[in-house]
Amino acid sequence: MKKKILAGALALTLGASMTFSSGGNVNAENGQEKKYIVIFKEQAKLPSGFGNEISKAGGQIESRLDKLGAVEVVSSNPNFLSEIKKSSTVLEAGVQNIVQPEQAAIEEVALVSSFGAEADLYNSLQWDIKQVTQEGQSWTLPGGTGKSVDGNDIVVGVIDTGIDYTHPDLKNNYAYGKSFVPGYPDAMDQNGHGTHVAGSIAGKGRILGVGPDLKVAAYRVFGPTGGAETSHIADALMTAADDNVDVVNMSLGGYDWFQNPDYATKDVVADVRLFNRAIQYAIQKGVTVVGSAGNNAVDISSPGKLSGDDTGATHRSPSSQSMIRVSAGGQLKNLAFYSNYGVGKIDVLAPGGDLGPNYDPITKTGRDNTYLCLSSVPGGYAYYAGTSMAAPKTAALAGVIIAQHGKDKLSPAQVKSIIQSSTEDVFKTGYDGESGFGLINAVDALN
Repeated sequence: MKKKILAGALALTLGASMTFSSGGNVNAENGQEKKYIVIFKEQAKLPSGFGNEISKAGGQIESRLDKLGAVEVVSSNPNFLSEIKKSSTVLEAGVQNIVQPEQAAIEEVALVSSFGAEADLYNSLQWDIKQVTQEGQSWTLPGGTGKSVDGNDIVVGVIDTGIDYTHPDLKNNYAYGKSFVPGYPDAMDQNGHGTHVAGSIAGKGRILGVGPDLKVAAYRVFGPTGGAETSHIADALMTAADDNVDVVNMSLGGYDWFQNPDYATKDVVADVRLFNRAIQYAIQKGVTVVGSAGNNAVDISSPGKLSGDDTGATHRSPSSQSMIRVSAGGQLKNLAFYSNYGVGKIDVLAPGGDLGPNYDPITKTGRDNTYLCLSSVPGGYAYYAGTSMAAPKTAALAGVIIAQHGKDKLSPAQVKSIIQSSTEDVFKTGYDGESGFGLINAVDALN
């Protein structure tokens, strides 16, 4: 990704952003090991003899993504890429990217008492959930709480930092957890982000989620510090699809700069292809995939424009057309000041929170924290804002739509169509680059 975004006001955050660096910062030219992704031409399996091809090029297989036709490779051969690309079975190969998580766009500790009545925080502080559910009206409709009409659990997979499965507002709706973080076999959240996301989806206690009877499953890809390799995120998405989850929420993302001087365009392409294969794999297995638009207040519709005065093209990633891509709105149904936007890149708007109508992002004055989004975090509650707070509300809406029709009855394209066609038109008439088709509305979607 271009250096100015990395260095300046567009510094990336997990609230829908991630920073890329290549291959674990090792130098293969000095004979040290470097990690690569090798993508084969066959999409759904690995070709015969692939292991010999990798070995001949000086590589050793670290992990296999058989169903995506890809492998993660370690090699100390500085010519590994040129050697492996001679194989007629290889589509792309490149340095594996490391995804560095940071924080949501805005975070504030919620100063609430340790004890409270059922739904007390929802009643007093969760304007965002009320906005989506129309003051809880959607919960009176069939499937509206996420309880399926056919009795099957509707599960939203949360690819994130894990979930605090002991949290009193989440533990009854926690389905299971899996970790893809080396050295951390437990899916317990040690960051807070994933637990906040899960509360917006399926909180049921002092806070409420959009679907308080949905189930959430943790697919942990981030440890307490450091980043996640692209192959681990792809593996998590593929595993969630194999587990027959109904929806996946990816409140993460980044940018791929196709003329980054730190590594060649071909290195970036392999990484992008792996993401796209994983997304398509999940969608073909019937999973509705929801992703956030990013927190950098930039127009992501033009790859050239996004690169600024640098050359080349910068793309939002992952950003498959098959996903539901979500920008963030405020309590006043405005576009949040930090939210990315762009014609053809946004499908819907959902509440992600901001700092109120008097806040000036330049002078940092006029802040009102009540316009942020309250949800669960390990040990309590916190206010966050970000497109990563908007995406899970859309994922939860997908879940309750599925609950109304029954598990495995709707295709991801049908779910996406229902969400888009039931939105509230808040900006320009019809489609626009800020809100997509409009602000999500659970009542209209279920009706």
